[in-house]
Amino acid sequence: MAPFAKLALVLTLTVGSLPILAAPSAPNIVLLFADDLGYGDLGCYGAADYETPSLDRLAREGARFTDFYVSSPVCSASRAALLTGCYHERVGISGALGPGSRIGLNPEETTLAEISRSRGLATAAIGKWHLGRPEAFLPLQHGFDEFFGLPYSNDMWPHHPSVRHLSREERIKRWPALPLIEGNRVIDEEITAEDQRMLTRSYTSRAVEFIHRHRDKPFFLYLAFSMPHVPLFVSAEAEGKSGAGLYGDVIREIDDSVGRILTTLSEEGLDEHTAIFFTSDNGPWLSYGEHAGSAGGLREGKGTCWEGGVRVPFLARWPGKIPAGIVVHEPAMTIDLLPTVAGLLHADLPSRRLDGKDIWPLLAGEPGAKSPHDALFFYYQSNELQAMRAGNWKLILPHRYRSFSGKIGRDDGIPVDYDQAETGLELYDLSVDPGEKVDVAKEHPEVMEELIGSVEMMRQDLGDRLTSRKGMGNRSAGVLPDSE
Repeated sequence: MAPFAKLALVLTLTVGSLPILAAPSAPNIVLLFADDLGYGDLGCYGAADYETPSLDRLAREGARFTDFYVSSPVCSASRAALLTGCYHERVGISGALGPGSRIGLNPEETTLAEISRSRGLATAAIGKWHLGRPEAFLPLQHGFDEFFGLPYSNDMWPHHPSVRHLSREERIKRWPALPLIEGNRVIDEEITAEDQRMLTRSYTSRAVEFIHRHRDKPFFLYLAFSMPHVPLFVSAEAEGKSGAGLYGDVIREIDDSVGRILTTLSEEGLDEHTAIFFTSDNGPWLSYGEHAGSAGGLREGKGTCWEGGVRVPFLARWPGKIPAGIVVHEPAMTIDLLPTVAGLLHADLPSRRLDGKDIWPLLAGEPGAKSPHDALFFYYQSNELQAMRAGNWKLILPHRYRSFSGKIGRDDGIPVDYDQAETGLELYDLSVDPGEKVDVAKEHPEVMEELIGSVEMMRQDLGDRLTSRKGMGNRSAGVLPDSE
């Protein structure tokens, strides 16, 4: 059967001053999560080479956050934080889990899906998972009623640029065939390039079908796009639509997906009963040149704890509950979504410690609402505490990092090598210097002393390999027994 037909068959068989607004009764929750989308990749965040009308509509009809973050600038770690409301280091997930990894999200952790299901919501995960490939760690074991998608990133396949020069046999040893999974079952052993062209549309059709099926029952829909993570693919219908090359077409197809979901909610009369959140797992993968997005003037990108790696777009819409057109400048993070959603659903919080805070006052446009965080912390690699933000201050801790500053990428999807750089203890005032260009540590010794005190407390809690500190609050990832 042709690849397009395989996916089509799968789809056929199975979608100023503002008033204080109190959190109302339980809504539907739609969480849209892009992959490697840069801070500057949407029209409402400054993109000018192509249009993103549906995502701009979310900003126009809801809230747009200017200072929203992920806890880590890489796939699995970022997703663990999103779904558990915890720093990824607390739940034992770092980096990007490979196809052969024997770890995953610990079943003892409570996810957004489990919070939702505890209040009677139907739950679905569609798209990229990347929190463990073994069945024990797939979405159905973490509170989701349904799953349709890929177990990890779409570049983890035999056509990865690093193995293109090898024979098929040798390539498979490094990157096995990429499977498509429904529930716990593999329904396509090997996703092809033609299948990848249909991924965004296939995910969207599944999301739309799920909404139609649950129009009379509350639901939590988690739609995690596989793109614009490389390799980039678009359907024939989207090809050339943006007028800005392949990357623009990919973003436009994601935007069209958001538009289809908005239309479906409207058709089913669910607009005023549905809270929608849209964000990204980290910043752009700059080494891929024209196949990468834009950090929007922020420093560096994916794989670093500079602003370009960890600051991401965040949009939220709920007609009648989230005021239209508000812009929020207070710092917040993906870890805040679980406690916020729990509050909206009147659900109990997990018994295990969370790091996220309820940001409903920010979303509701309450006058004078402030970030509930004294500080936000950024870990990368394996337990490396590399940065923190407190108010407008960004503290950079001494570490080595990969830099793409001053380099130019290619136009064919083949990455360019990074330079290796090193930073010392530095301080930036993000209110006037979001691009982290001017180190002001020497001018603010009292600020440095206070922030370093906060860093030491975090090192006691979650550790820091760079200073040989072991944390007291770390929990373990799930580990597959050797017998399985």
